[in-house]
Amino acid sequence: MANETCAHLTGLTNLVDPAGKVCTLCVEVGDTWVHLRACLDCGMVGCCDSSKNRHARKHWGAHSHPLIQSIEPGESWRYCFIDDVAVA
Repeated sequence: MANETCAHLTGLTNLVDPAGKVCTLCVEVGDTWVHLRACLDCGMVGCCDSSKNRHARKHWGAHSHPLIQSIEPGESWRYCFIDDVAVA
């Protein structure tokens, strides 16, 4: 993944804070996750693609919010599902 910009990030006018520190959808079904990602559009926190449920990606599919950010300690990268790129 190259660190690029995309029209989706440029078009995002108001970044929101993560809505929590757990994948609530995994908690609801009694599952665990590998890493957490926050939607930059609405703040929903979901599990990553390496997790069994892939809730962050499912959120994009259901709500068309393409931008996520890692909320893992020491990580600050962002990613666009549509363009399949890490974004600055």
